[in-house]
Amino acid sequence: MARLLYIETSPRKDRSASIETARIFLIEYQKTHPKDLVETLDLWITPLPEFDGEVINSKYAILQGLKHTEAQRHAWSAVEKIISHFTSADKYVFSLPMWNFGVPYKLKHYIDVITQPGYTFSFTPGEGYKGLVTGKPVAVIYARGGSYPAGTKAASFDLQKAYMELFLGFIGFKAIQSVIVEPTLSSPEETEKAKATAGELAKKLAATF
Repeated sequence: MARLLYIETSPRKDRSASIETARIFLIEYQKTHPKDLVETLDLWITPLPEFDGEVINSKYAILQGLKHTEAQRHAWSAVEKIISHFTSADKYVFSLPMWNFGVPYKLKHYIDVITQPGYTFSFTPGEGYKGLVTGKPVAVIYARGGSYPAGTKAASFDLQKAYMELFLGFIGFKAIQSVIVEPTLSSPEETEKAKATAGELAKKLAATF
């Protein structure tokens, strides 16, 4: 039995195109993988540690090879708990809208918490940076109001997909699969067509994920 962690990052819920497509994926996944456990992590209701005070001091102690003080150890335990929850999953699905050409700040906060040396990546002078979250599949469902097709001038504005692939590749993911819902701020007919196309792709991906 595998554990799939679904990370939801839109606050719009029933009005969200990324969540709507993710739900299609998850329904199909549960049909085709009935023994697997699916857990939803809604970043809009998940408390995340702030990187100030003893938390940031703890991070720099790690970077400098120093032992944590008791206060730092206590503060850092909140970060370790989030990281452990993330790395203990077997498969991952993210759903996210495009905000100002990038990702929602709640997702960026989560990424800043889990991307830590010695936990999700390592560094040595010989090997350089090395991702530690390996051998696991990940699917990312993107929604955006406009269209940013590869090879066009608009593609340079897409810092949403580019950032996610950089982040995921950095911490070790190799099999990164994508479903894109675009445009969602067009005519009702074009928007529904985009959702339908993305939904079919999500179903196909889920069946073999």
